[in-house]
Amino acid sequence: MTIHRAALALGGNLGDVASAFVAAFEALETGGRLRVIARSNVWRTPPWGKTDQPDFLNMCALVETQLSPRDLLALCLDVETQGGRARKERWGPRLIDIDVLAYDDVKWDDEALTLPHPRMNERAFVLVPLAEIAPDWMIEGVRVDALAAVADSADMQVDEAASALVRE
Repeated sequence: MTIHRAALALGGNLGDVASAFVAAFEALETGGRLRVIARSNVWRTPPWGKTDQPDFLNMCALVETQLSPRDLLALCLDVETQGGRARKERWGPRLIDIDVLAYDDVKWDDEALTLPHPRMNERAFVLVPLAEIAPDWMIEGVRVDALAAVADSADMQVDEAASALVRE
């Protein structure tokens, strides 16, 4: 079977987000459907879209999987649900969010999934952590590190304690 490389973004701003990330990685790896091969630092970032809520913790991970893009999305959504995610409002507060950012160099667009993620180039909270672990990944013909270099990351900072917990 073919092994695919995918990039995931994780975020949350309710409860113990770093522990939710750890639990999500454990759940994602259960059953051997994927393997996490790299984890970025955890970044504290201001809310995006809906700004009247607590700061977020965000990070990215690279995974290897034999799952199809749709099956990978389904797994991520299941892990969100197991982690207590309830989808109440777009860009609202959440315990955990897991987005599939990219999958090899696949372009995909259907009612459930668009690859690469359609708004990732606008989001420093995605680009900066992704550039830590996949600087040479190409998104729409541009390297991630080049996209991150011009992203507005002035209000972002590494959360050292959360990063240490997630990398244990």
